[in-house]
Formats: sequence, structure tokens, C-alpha cells
Amino acid sequence: MTPRPHRSRLRRALLAALVAASVAVPVSGMARPAAVPAPAPAALAPLRAATPVALAERYAAARDAVEAAERAADGHGDHRRAAALRAMADPARHFLSFDGRDGGRTAEVFGDLSRADRIAVLVPGSDTNLDTYERFRAGATALRQELGARVAVVAWLGYKTPGTISTEVLTPGRADGAASELRAFVRQLGELKPAARISLLCHSYGSVVCGRAAPGLGVADIVLFGSPGTGADDVAALHTRAVVWAGRGADDWIADVPHVRLDLPFATVGFGTDPVSPEFGARVFAAGDGGHSDYLKPGSTALKNIARIVSGELPSEEGRHA
Repeated sequence: MTPRPHRSRLRRALLAALVAASVAVPVSGMARPAAVPAPAPAALAPLRAATPVALAERYAAARDAVEAAERAADGHGDHRRAAALRAMADPARHFLSFDGRDGGRTAEVFGDLSRADRIAVLVPGSDTNLDTYERFRAGATALRQELGARVAVVAWLGYKTPGTISTEVLTPGRADGAASELRAFVRQLGELKPAARISLLCHSYGSVVCGRAAPGLGVADIVLFGSPGTGADDVAALHTRAVVWAGRGADDWIADVPHVRLDLPFATVGFGTDPVSPEFGARVFAAGDGGHSDYLKPGSTALKNIARIVSGELPSEEGRHA
């Protein structure tokens, strides 16, 4: 049992963080990624097959939604957003879905999904939206380049992520809603590609989303990196048959976040056990010396080991930090 004075210090640290974030909310709100208007995308029929023809039709329909959002952003006077959307509408880009409203929801495919026998679904953390999408895409691109020919990466931005400086990043509220969307998406992938091995790759707050979605989810691996916790005390509490992996870079500030969960009268704060700790029970992989945003950096130890896990190989031990 955690000694009472230690628990008290952790409680004070989390409450202090909550108060600080509350003060910062009006400032972070000025970034307004959700303030740029976009039309509702046309309803899409369920994708029934992952054939080249069916996928091409879906990609074209999603491109129409991107172009409509581009016109709306341009009309609103946000030319930076419009330029970003114009790049996303490139026919070489492949989106299974796109919704430009409320900061953006996307699912972009890297690689040939029709031929893939392994699929990595990348789930982002805080402050990921249409205005910051390129950094998310850069990580997905680097991962795809590290993998073999018959592997596809799907960058899934399927929820409104919390701001790094906000009260919401300290609670599971955003993850609760996102988990059902992630479960539905992974289930559809499994139906489209029943023979494919699916890995769920979860960065930062995305780990909380994956933790909420994990029970009974049909994936082979759940890979947590830069994780503040999952909301579960240990791997058993995730109720999954997937192999659960965890890694943290030596220079990642997330190590200093108190790994506790407090049930307060107005909210649950914190996400429980540190995923790289022995108590959690995940398989810890080497993540090198990088910081919180470096896990999918080209050439990094973390990227190489995440790619090995997706490929069904054991990660290397070099550069391991617990």
C-alpha cells in the first residue's frame, strides 16, 4: 500500500496541476482550432470490401468532403487552414473518412490497404487537430516507411483531442466518448480484412482512449508510448487478449506526471499505474533517449521497435529505459 504521506503529496500535485490548467483554459481556447466552419460531410454507406475499386470510391468521397471544407475555410478567411486542406485533397492522399467540423476528424491510410496483411492504427494524443495535423501525418509516414510492403498504417484522428494545457487532459472525459468510435473503427477494419493482424499504437492521451476501448477489442497488440496511464491499474484490468507493450523515452516529461487516479467529487483525475512500471505488467520496449514528441522520429530507437512490434518481431533491448 502506498504510504499515506506519499499519497498526500501526489494528491496535492494533481490538484495543483488541475488548478493551473483551469487558469490556462481561456488562453488555450484562443488557439480556436474548432472555430473554422466546415460543412457536414455526406453520409457514406458502410465500406463492404477492401478491394482497390471500393477503396478508390471511398477515397474519392472523402476527398469531396476535404474540398468542401477547404472552400468553407477559404470563405471564412482562414487561408492557412484552407492551404492545409488543399494539400489533404491531393489525389495521392487516401482518407477513409473526413469531417472538417469541430477541429477535424480523419482516418488517413498510408500504404495499400487492399493488400495489407498487417495494419497499424495510430491513435494521437492531445492538441492533434487539423491545424496540427502535419506532425501527426509525419509520424505515420515515418512508421510506414519503416515497415514492409504488405503493411498499412491508418492515422486515426477520430475524436476531439484535449488541449495539453487544459483541465480535460487530466481526466478521462474525452477518452470515454472516443473509445466507442475507436472500437467501431477497428471492428470495421477487422470485418474488411479478417485475415489481417491489427496493432493499436497509442501515444500520450491516446493511451487513455485505447485503455477505454481495449476490452474485447480484436487486435493483436496494444502499444503504449509516452503514456500518462490508461485509467487501469494493470494489464489484466484492460480485459484484452492483445499483447500490451509500453515504452518511454529517457527525455520524456511524462515520467514526471504523478501516476495515480483520484476519484474527486467533481471528476476523476489522473490515469493510474505507470504503464512502464513492473506493477502494470506490460512488455516494456526500448524507446531510446527521445522526448515526448520523438517516438515516431525517423531513425529513432522507438520508431524501429514500434515497427518491429507491428511486424510481429521482438523489439531490440538497446537503449531500454524503464
